[in-house]
Amino acid sequence: MREKVKQTVFDILWAILAGLIVGFAYYFFQNSNGFAPGGVGGLATITYHFVGNFIGESLSWTVLMLAYNLPIFVLVSIFVNRRLGFILILYIAVQTGATVLFEALGWKTYSLANNGEDFEIVFACIATGVISGVGFSLMLHRFGASGGTYAISALIKKAKPATNIAYVSFILDSSVVFIAFFVYDMKITPVMCTLINLFIANVVVDYVLSGGKSGYKFEIVTDKPDELSAELIEKLGHGVTEIRVHGMYSDTDKYMLVCIVRKKQIGEMMKIIRRYPGTFASFSKVNEVFGRFKK
Repeated sequence: MREKVKQTVFDILWAILAGLIVGFAYYFFQNSNGFAPGGVGGLATITYHFVGNFIGESLSWTVLMLAYNLPIFVLVSIFVNRRLGFILILYIAVQTGATVLFEALGWKTYSLANNGEDFEIVFACIATGVISGVGFSLMLHRFGASGGTYAISALIKKAKPATNIAYVSFILDSSVVFIAFFVYDMKITPVMCTLINLFIANVVVDYVLSGGKSGYKFEIVTDKPDELSAELIEKLGHGVTEIRVHGMYSDTDKYMLVCIVRKKQIGEMMKIIRRYPGTFASFSKVNEVFGRFKK
């Protein structure tokens, strides 16, 4: 019971941190520069811009974010996973609440109105992609969902298990880009900023989720397995697996050593291998490494 409570508290704090990070990105770089992020948040931003042209700023962006996302997360709670739904509701509440807090504190945003240079909107969409991507990564790493798009995908997956989730997410994000072109007076700059933001956020998510667990697997065929493996273990600090193999071309018995190293160790690995004439090696990237792997 104690462990369960501890886990719940940790999950809550994790969701709050992720919400604060994404809220920071939206308030300081995205909302004030006239472009939309992807997914459901993008639809809320586009609606805010579109409606604002007619009724001014009486309708808050925060209200729209909650209005778009909360019903989706409630459905997730009912049909997919109650715990996940609660976490997502907390996450979006913190995300939108953070923007209200920053505005109440009077913190100055990074916007064209403040800086006066048109090209600086590119810096804003890059910053939005990088910072929000970190927040999305935290949610995906811990809970497997980071907002409305993933929640909709989960609901569709629940109804139709054969559905390709990646395809659904792509359609939802692409629809935001398409709609943005017409809402933002058919200007190409907001559309390009949305695309750049989406691309960078996805790159950051991929890097954060896989970067810490990736490695490079070397397969080394040699006739001196003991000497080579001893040097690899001593200098690189990674374990080595020995496999007995038979060379069909030379018709001789040899050994294949398998060793997984970090990216920064590739150069040192190659230097060691070159000191053993007649040794043949190849390597490939490993996206996920589990177990006792030295980081």
